Amino acid sequence: MTSEQKATPNAALSGTFKIGGDLSVNRLGFGAMRVTGDGVWGDPADREACLQTLRRVPELNIDLIDTADSYGPAVSEELIREALHPYDQVVIATKGGLTRTGPNVWPPCGRPEYLIQQAYISRRRLGVEVIDLWQLHRIDPKVPRDEQFDAIRKLMDDGVIRHAGLSEVNVEEIQAARQVFPVATVQNLYNLVNRKSEDVLDYCQRENIGFIPWYPLAAGGLAREGSVLVAVAQRLNATPSQVALAWLLRRSPVMLPIPGTGKVKHLEENTAAAGLTLSDEDFRTLDEVGRQEYAGQQK
Repeated sequence: MTSEQKATPNAALSGTFKIGGDLSVNRLGFGAMRVTGDGVWGDPADREACLQTLRRVPELNIDLIDTADSYGPAVSEELIREALHPYDQVVIATKGGLTRTGPNVWPPCGRPEYLIQQAYISRRRLGVEVIDLWQLHRIDPKVPRDEQFDAIRKLMDDGVIRHAGLSEVNVEEIQAARQVFPVATVQNLYNLVNRKSEDVLDYCQRENIGFIPWYPLAAGGLAREGSVLVAVAQRLNATPSQVALAWLLRRSPVMLPIPGTGKVKHLEENTAAAGLTLSDEDFRTLDEVGRQEYAGQQK
C-alpha cells in the first residue's frame, strides 16, 4: 500500500454496487453495531468518540451504514441520526426481528405486527420518510416464514421501506422469500476463514443480490505471525485486517463488507483497504489457506 493510499483512505476505490438494481453505493461500507456499550447493550463508554467516528464515515466516501433496531437497543440508530442527519447521499440500512433482554442476548421475534411496528419506529428514529434498506435480522422459527415475508411485502407496498433483505439464511430460504418480495441483500457470516455461506454468496452473485458479510475481519489462525496472510500484509505494507478486507472485495462484485468500530483511527485503517490491490496469486493463495482453515474447524 502506498503512502498516498494510507494518507487518504477512500471507500470509492472499492467500486460500486446497485442495491436492488437502482441504489448505488460504494462497496466498502460501515457497520454501526460497535457504537454501543459492551454486549451491544446501552450507551457506548466514549460517546463523543463514537459520534466523531460516525461523522468521519461520509468524509471517507463511505455511503452505506448498516445498523439495527436491536443495537443498544435503539442506541445505534439514535447516534447515527445525531451525527449525520440529514444524510445527504448516505444510505442507512437497518434491521428488525430481534428483541433484547440483556447484553449479548438476542431472542428473535418474527410476528408480523412486531416487524411492522419496528420498521415504523426505525423510520421515525432515523428521521427518514422511507428506509432505503430494511433487513429481517433473523427468520423466527416460531412464526411461519411466509407471515414474516408478507409483513415485509406490506412494508414495501406501504412505502415504509424501499428495499428489503435477509440475514443468516440459506439459498432455499432466499428463493422462498423472493416469491413474496424482491430480495435486495443477504447478510450472512462470512470471512476469509468462515466459508459456510459460500453457496449463498455464489447464488447472490448469479442473481445480482448484494452480499453483506458480517464479522468480515476475522482471520483465525491466519492472523498469527509467520502465516501467509501476515506475509502478504507485510509485503504490501498493510495490516492483516486490511488484506482480509481486500480479499473480500476481490472475492465477488456483489460483496459489501461493513467493518465496524467506534474509533476514527480504526475506521480510517479499514477504509484504506479499498485502495489495496491483491495480485491473482495472492488472492488464490489466501483463498486456499482460508478454505483449509475452515475445513479444519469442521473436523
